[in-house]
Amino acid sequence: MTSEGTSALPGSIVARVTIGEIEPGTRVDRLLAEAIPTLSRARIQALITEGEVMVQDIPGTDDIAAPRPVTNASGRVKPHTIYEVTQPPAKPASPQPQDIPLDILYEDDELIVINKPAGLVVHPAAGNEDGTLVNALLHHCAGSLSGIGGVARPGIVHRLDKETSGVMVAAKTDAAHHALAEQFASHGADGELERAYIALVWGHPRRRKFTIDLPLGRHPADRKKMAIVPQGQGRRAVTHLEVKKRFEPGGKPVAAFVECRLETGRTHQIRVHLTKEGIPVIGDPVYGRSHLTMANGLPEPARSVAKAFNRQALHAYLLGFRHPKTGEIMSFEAPLPTDMANLLASLEAL
Repeated sequence: MTSEGTSALPGSIVARVTIGEIEPGTRVDRLLAEAIPTLSRARIQALITEGEVMVQDIPGTDDIAAPRPVTNASGRVKPHTIYEVTQPPAKPASPQPQDIPLDILYEDDELIVINKPAGLVVHPAAGNEDGTLVNALLHHCAGSLSGIGGVARPGIVHRLDKETSGVMVAAKTDAAHHALAEQFASHGADGELERAYIALVWGHPRRRKFTIDLPLGRHPADRKKMAIVPQGQGRRAVTHLEVKKRFEPGGKPVAAFVECRLETGRTHQIRVHLTKEGIPVIGDPVYGRSHLTMANGLPEPARSVAKAFNRQALHAYLLGFRHPKTGEIMSFEAPLPTDMANLLASLEAL
């Protein structure tokens, strides 16, 4: 397989991927996402749905069969074909501006950095058509917001889960959006992007500093969840962890305060990796099934505080990147939100 990058401008071919011999059963969306680092698998699937991915056969003669649209993201790649992926032109944002308060850490003509509270959805989707960060940004930025993210996601370069708090950056111009997206696509491999999270977890991390390198893919039985999958069946996911503090009342390890630094940025990456390690994030309603059992084992008042904590105790406290226009390395930190600070204090008092 070879991947030929072309212009990343909207309306042009993003990449041309030539397939030689290929392992049987390889999915189209998975292969294209691996071949084109600037596009996520979800974005590839959306482009296929929009008719922006074409395929043509390469027979043994000089004649090349006419290109045809790819219609099934889960279809299997055939050998001796060429795929062309096109980025459609930016669409005007259809979500309506809403006057939702924002905790702004920094703002200029190119970008805005905010401290997202837990409970705020990043962009409109089924069940959350308004009241999102996008609606708030449209109101605050008053038209100066990049449209490259599409109708529902203007300005959005990366996401945080609804119940994860912390630092986010959004683009105000198309040029800033392209530049920031490239930094996030490289996942910090060039040393410019830095992302760090704080997590409060149940259990006893066996090491003070360690790395989890396990691929992630959709859960086979629940498509809303992610899961560790066999090598070659998902996307590489790497999380670097450091235990900052252990909570061991009476010598019994019950919880820990952990810093997580991302080398890749997959959906639910930290939450799935920590659960696999046996230290699920406190309060995680999806991957932390032991939450109430663990909370009931704490003495008061920590027991009541932990039982009342109804979201994952995960906070994106640090984000660093290169400014898309000036080239300056910028770094932003957000303090622990009140609910996590109270939970931490209750554990420290054990």
